[in-house]
Amino acid sequence: MTKVKNKILLVDGMALLFRGYYATAYSGNFMRNSEGMPTNGVHQFLRYFLDGINTFNPTHVVCCWDMGSKTFRTELYDQYKANRGAPPEELIPQFDLVKEVVDIFNVPNIGLINYEADDIIGSLCNLYKDDHELIIQTGDFDMLQLVQNNVQVAIMKKGIGNYEVFDHKNFYEKRGLYPHQIVDFKGFTGDSADNYPGVKGIGEKTALKLLQTYGAIDTILDSMEELTKGIQSKLKENMEMFHLSRQLAEIKCDLSLSCILEDARVNFDIPFIDEQIKTLGIRFRPVAELIKA
Repeated sequence: MTKVKNKILLVDGMALLFRGYYATAYSGNFMRNSEGMPTNGVHQFLRYFLDGINTFNPTHVVCCWDMGSKTFRTELYDQYKANRGAPPEELIPQFDLVKEVVDIFNVPNIGLINYEADDIIGSLCNLYKDDHELIIQTGDFDMLQLVQNNVQVAIMKKGIGNYEVFDHKNFYEKRGLYPHQIVDFKGFTGDSADNYPGVKGIGEKTALKLLQTYGAIDTILDSMEELTKGIQSKLKENMEMFHLSRQLAEIKCDLSLSCILEDARVNFDIPFIDEQIKTLGIRFRPVAELIKA
């Protein structure tokens, strides 16, 4: 008899919270609880969170978090994400509040000092991919490198309920590369959002062509005499930064995590959830209206 696989939804918590905050903060009119704490980011997080559960119908849910701005990547390169300012003052108290809300759903919150949520998600995928289906809910295209058999990435689009879902079958058609080539691609192009440069003078089109032609960096380097003099020169001058950029882009998938899968099983006590959300001062629709039976 074939074993029925669980479907595990891995939620990129900080991506949903920041997205929710900026989607609702543009007017400057913040929802606040009785203590005056802004709650708009958490309110919108809840909408995204519940929509992900409705859309993908998981048997288990885990919420993964960054644990501060300093990680092993900032130790490798002190300019990593240095282009980002401090979080908005109104968002800072919502970092703890949102985890309290996730706790109410009896969903595990997982984070690890010195690592990003990406690394937690990558390591959980590596832990469970052989026996279960995994779906990553995020707005972060860096996660695409994790796509493989049994691992899908659902990129959130504008609005609620709009996703572009990448899996091992449609990936090449959508991106022109395979998931395992994404890290080399970022080594070439860098990432302006994360503030690392890659190979100066090699943009996305050239990087794509090189990887489509040769497959991986090692083959490219072995075939240097076939490349134009300009590309040869750029590679020779910037190989150290290529390798550093690649290292910064690569998601860790080998972290030792304590996550008991049974603790993540979807089994919501809806009346309790509604009562506790109200206790936290978050004005939100009854969860029963947003959760499919």
